[in-house]
Amino acid sequence: MQHVIDRLEIQELLARYARAVDTKDWELLRTVFTPDADIDLPTSGEKPAGSRDDLVAWWAASLDHVPMTQHLITNVEIDLDGDRATVRALFFNPMRLPGNDELSYCGGHYYHEVVRTVDGWKSAKMVDTIVWFANRPPAPARN
Repeated sequence: MQHVIDRLEIQELLARYARAVDTKDWELLRTVFTPDADIDLPTSGEKPAGSRDDLVAWWAASLDHVPMTQHLITNVEIDLDGDRATVRALFFNPMRLPGNDELSYCGGHYYHEVVRTVDGWKSAKMVDTIVWFANRPPAPARN
């Protein structure tokens, strides 16, 4: 029975991540990760990797001006190993980006290494890889 409970709690962790990003609740986003979490966004083009606090600050600076995002997380695979688990999931993210009148869309993979803590399951490591992006607005000119 614990096996089923763990899986449900880990799926809730992913849902909390999506809700935190989409509602821009940066304090809630902190609760998804361990304090020493390693977060890597290799395909973001701007912030490749960092600590939980560095990446939450980056997300806030990057997304506070974005009018709308909606992260849908699917095809969740969880490999449990006691108080640790490896998680693979797909995401689909429609969004309205500044300077773009049409919706943009991206999709990709989340990879998490999660651990059981006294406060429940937390992500100790996350890699977010964008596989495709449709209707991406042009990058601003750099001086």
